[in-house]
Amino acid sequence: MLFNTVVAQEWMSSFAIAQKLALTQNKMLFVMWEGSIEYPLTVIVIDENGNKILVEDLFESEGLNTIIWENFVPVLLNETEYDDWYEEIKSKRSYLYKEKFDDDSIKIMDANGNMLSTAYISYDPLNFTAFVKRYSLDTSFLEQEIRNYQRNVDFYSAFYLGSKYVDYAIYTSDELRLEIIKLSQIYLEEAEAFLELQNYENENVLKERLELVKVYQELILNKPRKVIRKLKKLSKEEISDTNKSLVAFLYYTAYKIERDQKNVAQWKTEVSLVNLKQAHIFINSLKK
Repeated sequence: MLFNTVVAQEWMSSFAIAQKLALTQNKMLFVMWEGSIEYPLTVIVIDENGNKILVEDLFESEGLNTIIWENFVPVLLNETEYDDWYEEIKSKRSYLYKEKFDDDSIKIMDANGNMLSTAYISYDPLNFTAFVKRYSLDTSFLEQEIRNYQRNVDFYSAFYLGSKYVDYAIYTSDELRLEIIKLSQIYLEEAEAFLELQNYENENVLKERLELVKVYQELILNKPRKVIRKLKKLSKEEISDTNKSLVAFLYYTAYKIERDQKNVAQWKTEVSLVNLKQAHIFINSLKK
């Protein structure tokens, strides 16, 4: 199959170089095991008139290969590197994450190599147009945090990137939010591990912040009552001054979703203009 050879040459074979390119271009990685392209992948493409076109093999279509390059950084994982990859994730990731990593399907990863595309998607056949629309993300919003993380992995770089992903979820489609939150959780769990292993100044404040960002994740998943319940539980102890603005934002947004005007008015005065704008963007997205 001639085009398989072309793909093997054109797609990147060095994951490290692909990561750098993804960061530079603010794209996600389009990743497959090199052995998986030896078999046809039938896909459906929706043309500009809404017509469905069946393409027998994604890997034989130069046009679709061009679309992949326009929206992602495609890279083939060397089969000989499987053991190293698996060793890295086996004790840190969920069963479903590891199953997805093992199979021959397309894996969408961020520039750090953490997988986003863990939701079930039918490959019988794959709706290529919908897949590209779902995962073709502009990650410029996350660029600085990703760069900081790649320079030095520690509590702060992992925490700020995880938190930024939660912010980023506000601006993504409803169907993608759960996956973005799961990706944020990878970094937040890593930050939590650093807290347990090392001593940090203001450790209690950092732990409190972590718990509040977990509550923030629930807000993005549109669970306002759960957010309020958890905040009330956390607020039984004195909230540090550093974290009060986040608490106010969470309360305000949750009550706004619940249309509890009395509590909305109470918390609005404590929310910054930036956070008010963010809250309204998120609430408006829920109405679509």
